[in-house]
Amino acid sequence: MKAIFGKKIGMSRVFTDDGDSLPVTVIQAGPCQVIQVKTVEKDGYSALRVGYEELDESRVNKPMSGIFEKAGVKSHRYLREIRMDKDTEDIKVGDYINVDVFKPGEKVHVSGISRGLGFQGGVRRHGFAGGPKTHGQSDRLRAPGSIGQSSYPSRVLKGTRMAGRMGNEKVTTKNLTVAKVDPENNLICLVGSVPGKRNSFVKITGA
Repeated sequence: MKAIFGKKIGMSRVFTDDGDSLPVTVIQAGPCQVIQVKTVEKDGYSALRVGYEELDESRVNKPMSGIFEKAGVKSHRYLREIRMDKDTEDIKVGDYINVDVFKPGEKVHVSGISRGLGFQGGVRRHGFAGGPKTHGQSDRLRAPGSIGQSSYPSRVLKGTRMAGRMGNEKVTTKNLTVAKVDPENNLICLVGSVPGKRNSFVKITGA
């Protein structure tokens, strides 16, 4: 399974050979250093534990610094796992996963934390139509309407769409096309939008 971690830089555009302009999201992906190789025999499953964005040792707590010290690598801000289909002997501790694992034209999935929009009403959060503008009503235009039940079950059912916190949750955008890969600058351009705000942490996996 191909995967890499990175940061969302922002939006841009890429021109194709035909002269078409493609809206793309630019992501600074990798390099991600392998901290630990997990195997089925030892850990019960196959995975790579990788670190992203090197960090000064003084900014890492002792439990985390022990992990990096045991692996003999520099400290990193992010420490995540990449699940593998099977054990591999090609990858060792200290190796790097670079953005060139992906090629232009490939399809990828991108996961990240969506932008937090705060507390929102039902109209914005769920697209409610709101109440009528006439017939004497003055304060029910953006109200959600009745949420109660009759004598049975005499409670508001779980999952009822209401006002509440919007955004700030894990979102995965699927089947984005890789438009361009720049290994020298660790950049990858994906056609379309990606969850999160600028500089937010994202994961790119092969579709």
